Parts: sequence; C-alpha cells; structure tokens
Amino acid sequence: MDDAIVVVENVERIITEEGLSPREATAKSMEQITSALIGIGLVLSAVFGPMAFFVGSTGVIYRQFSITVIASMLLSVVVALILTPVLCASLIKSVKAGHRPSDNTIFFLRPFFIWFDRTFFRIRDGYVNMVGRSFSKKLRYVVIFLLIVGITGFLFHRMPTGYIPDEDQGILLVQAILPPNATIEQTEEVMVKIREYLLVTEKDAVKSCLTVSGMSLGSRGQNVGVVFGHLKDWKLRNRPDLRVTAVAGRAMGYFSQIRNAMVFAFPPPPVVELGNAKGIDFQLQDRGSLGHQTLMAARNQLLGMAARDPRLIAVRPNGLEDVPEYRIDVDWEKAGALGIPITSIHNTISAAFGSAYVNDFIQAGRVKRVYVQADAPFRMLPKDLEKLYVRNTEGKMAPFSSFASGRWTSGSPRLERYNGFPSMNIWGEPAPGRSTGEAMQAMEEIAAKLPQGIGFDWTGLSYQERMAGAQAYILYAFSILVIFLCVAALYESWTIPFVNMLMLPLGVIGGVLASSLRGLPNDVYFQIGLLTVLGLTTKNAILIIQFAQAKIKEGMGLIEATMEGARLRLRPIVMTSMAFGFGVLPLAIANSAGAGAQKAIGTCVLGGMLTATFLTIFFIPLFFVAVVQLVGRKEASPIEEATSKALNPPEEQ
Repeated sequence: MDDAIVVVENVERIITEEGLSPREATAKSMEQITSALIGIGLVLSAVFGPMAFFVGSTGVIYRQFSITVIASMLLSVVVALILTPVLCASLIKSVKAGHRPSDNTIFFLRPFFIWFDRTFFRIRDGYVNMVGRSFSKKLRYVVIFLLIVGITGFLFHRMPTGYIPDEDQGILLVQAILPPNATIEQTEEVMVKIREYLLVTEKDAVKSCLTVSGMSLGSRGQNVGVVFGHLKDWKLRNRPDLRVTAVAGRAMGYFSQIRNAMVFAFPPPPVVELGNAKGIDFQLQDRGSLGHQTLMAARNQLLGMAARDPRLIAVRPNGLEDVPEYRIDVDWEKAGALGIPITSIHNTISAAFGSAYVNDFIQAGRVKRVYVQADAPFRMLPKDLEKLYVRNTEGKMAPFSSFASGRWTSGSPRLERYNGFPSMNIWGEPAPGRSTGEAMQAMEEIAAKLPQGIGFDWTGLSYQERMAGAQAYILYAFSILVIFLCVAALYESWTIPFVNMLMLPLGVIGGVLASSLRGLPNDVYFQIGLLTVLGLTTKNAILIIQFAQAKIKEGMGLIEATMEGARLRLRPIVMTSMAFGFGVLPLAIANSAGAGAQKAIGTCVLGGMLTATFLTIFFIPLFFVAVVQLVGRKEASPIEEATSKALNPPEEQ
C-alpha cells in the first residue's frame, strides 16, 4: 500500500502542477520514483532476511514474520511498478496546471477541503523554512541529534527483557505439594478444596476442571497433585477480572490459606512445548560434588532469599521433597568372608520387600507367572530385615544381620540431573510490573551468594530467552549491514548511505519510548517491531535523498535540490506513515486472544513510525547536505561527480 501511495501521489502532483495528461504524468512519475520504489522494497525485505536463518524456537518465530514480510514487500513493489501506473493512467482525470482538489468537490465539502489545503500548505512552507534555517545552525541540530541518540541508548539499556508475552490461552494450572509421606487420601482432600473453589467461587470464569492426585507437572508421588482448569470462551470473559492472570491471582490468595499443602495457581507458558509454567525455569546444580544435603541446604537458602526479593513471587521447587529412608549398610568384607555374592544380597532384599518373577505354570490351559514376595506382616518394619537369610556360594544360609545393619536417614525420592550434574528444578514468576528478564537477573544475583561449587543453569522458556537476547545484537547488526549495502547500491555511493544509518536512532527512540511507557519488555516481538521501524526510517530517507540526487544531476544546487526534495516528498512521507500507523493501531490496542504479541509489535512500530516521520524529515536534509559537502570534492561515483560540479561550478572566463 505504501508503494502505491507514493506512485499515485507523485502522478497527481505532476498533473496538478504541470497540467500533463494522465499518461504523460504517469510516465514522468515512474522515471522519478522507480528506483526509489525498488530501493524501498529491497530495504524493507532485506531487513527481515537475516531473521529467516536463525535457529531454535526463536528462529521459528522469526522465520514466520520474515517470510511473510518479504513476500508482501516484494509483491507490493511489483504492484506499484506494474498495476498502479496503469490504473493511474486510466482512472485519474486531466486538470489544468495549478488545479486544487477543492475546485471540483461537492459544494458543502468545499470549505473543509479549502481549509485543509491551506493548512497543509502552510505547514509545508513552515517545514521547508525550518529545513532551510537548519543549514545555518548545523551545530545546534547536531547537539540535538546526539542528545536523542544518548536518550535512545539509555532507554534501550534500561528496558526490561523478556522472551514472549504471556497470553490468556483459557487454561489455568494448579499444583499442590503436601508434606513428605502424606497419604493419597490427604492429597485428595486438598484436590476437592481446589476443585470446589474453581467451580463455585470462580464460576464466572471457570468452565470445568480436572484433578489428578498422585501426579504433578514435575514429579509423581502420593503427596502431589495437579488441577487443569478450563476457562470459559473469550466472549464470556470480556472483563479484566475474568482474565486468567486475575483468576490466578485471586486463587493464590485463597490457596495460601490451606495449611497442610503448598498450592500454586498459574497459567501455562505461551509456548507449551517449552515448559509447563509461565515465568522462570531455573536449575540449581551441584557442580562441585558437594553432596545431596549441601544441595538441599543451598536450595533452601535460595528459596529464602528469593522470598524476600521484591522482584520475585511464587518461587517454589518443582519436584518432591526429601522423604524418610531406611538405609542398609552392608559390610562387604564380612559378606566376602561369608562367601555371599553382591547379587544374592540385592536379589534377596528385592524379592522379599518388592517381588521377583521365578517361573511359569499352566492352569486350565493358560500360562500364568509366579512371583515370590514376603508376606505382608513380615515386610512392614525395618526389623523384618533381620529375619532374612542369604544363600552363599556353598549353598548355606547366612542371616542378614551378620553382615548388614540399617539406619534411618532422608533423601530424594528420585534422581534429578541436568547436563550431567545433580540438580533441582525451581520455578518462579516476576513480581507485578516486573519482567522475566528482571526475575532472571534476581535469581542470578541470589545464586552468586550460594556456597562455592553450587551453580545454576536455565531451561525451558528461560533458556530460550537467554538465547534470544544473545542473538538480538547479531540480528540488528546484520540488518543494519544489509540496509547499508542496499542503500549503497541504490545511491551508487559509499558515503551517502551514512545519512540513512544516522537516521536509524530517530526511529528507534519512538519504539523504545512507546514500549517503555506501556511497561512492555524487550522481547522477541519487540525486536521484530524494531526491525520494521528500521525499514520505515530508511524509507523516508530514500524518498527525500533520491529526489534530491535527481535534481542535483539535473544541475540544481545542493541546497536548492535538498529543499525541493523535502518540500515535494513531505506529503507522501506523511501519507504512507499515516497509512502504516493506522494499520498497526489495532495491534497496539488489542485486547483479545493473542493480545500480548499484538501489543508488543503494534506499540513498537506505532511509536517508531511517529518519530521516524516527525524527526527524520528535519534531520535527513541536514545530514544529506553535510555528508555531501564533506565528500563533494571526491570523485567516487557518477552521482557524487554531479554533486561536486553542482557545488563547485566552473569559473567564468
């Protein structure tokens, strides 16, 4: 649409100012703007090109936008170069030179169009005068530019980081953890309380729920349980208090009153394949072989410090607590002296307290398996171990108490490792108004205070967030390099493209400022929006510079050509920016399913588009003149040669 606007506006301007026929005006217009249209399309497409080659889940998200934007931009250029000129030559009517749009309008609309024309031309003349005055006040504008760049860098550095915005997917998860060795009946009682609360108290938001006792999202055991809450359709939850985040907040307040269990309510992550809960996914690791007890002490220390950190809420372990265990200590020297193999000891304990398959037998034509196991009264207490006998290599039976003893201890009911190290998984969420990046930073600061040998790692969405943050600067660097190369090919110059590069911060500040004011983090969708802003900023520079270069090649002076380019290109810049801005406005104010991603992109693009329009139109002419004057005497390209001749006309004899 932007490319078509540029074509139609230029054709209409030529017809109005020069009185040419639509066909002649279209031909002349396409001579002026064809290269600019191709350059704009290539730049906007090339900006998103590097995104398609990133790996991981971040690359999957990037790739969808990359392919879509590149295809749409190239198609837009093709339509603007082929179809739009034909429509202009066929549909636009001929008028006399000096014609104004208000001359042929309906009589009751004529006052409005007359007022609009006068207002626009007054604004345009004022803009051109400001551009002209800026050439004699370069230092002042350079200071303002540097100030804007400094503010942009400061705001960008201060932005909280994230990965993907949280989305209301109509699902609420509730996880319950009871004390170790709690019975399944006690767990079921807690599940009943959770189910009653969701279906009765939150009946306006919750449609149904499924409770599962004995299983959780991170472990299995009779003292854990999980509830899957299915919320009602979006149309029935049109109030903010019925959104999943609000429901989870109220549920956490109620569940905190349950005395015999820790209960946490939370929405699922925006990408369910990358975890089971929103927020942070932290792995505490024993990298120094310090032992399980030291790791448990470090975990408890970390949870205690996290509970006092204002940046974190709902930090909890995702797993099972240590349970009482009866440890059997075998004196292997005595066992060896008695001629008892290790396998015999293990098999005897396993068969007596568990079971062991020994044989098959046939009954009524069916083959049945035979398992042996000690009778229930003889496998209930630790002292029952003393009743066991183990056969040695000579076939004699040795009492178990002659070579082994037992003691009570505690330990983890399952072996947890991450990247080869003993590990414990910890979940948490950022406090209201905080981002996941700030929460991750808080966890890293807390982990640095733990004993030496205790490390950490990130997994799930948190791991992807770290990867995305590391890739962001590479993505920006590649995109800026591609912009420079495309513009250099368009201008046939290695120096003038620096004008486009200098304009990029003027678009970035709008996206950063708008996102910061709305409390949005620097996440994957913000990065996509920022790349779009870079392309839009370059588009405005191309429209002015390309026209000014054409006038310079025709023999017009540098200052006059630049001011003429600024005057004639103001209207298409404003028109295309308004069209794009109104196009992304619904994204910025979205309040439906998928609103998180839409707000992130829409806010960044809308804010960047505003500053890329109303700041760059003043700085593009100034920096173009400054750059050309610095290199005007160097013969590096045909355009620069023409510029040099325009700046330094031959002396008359």
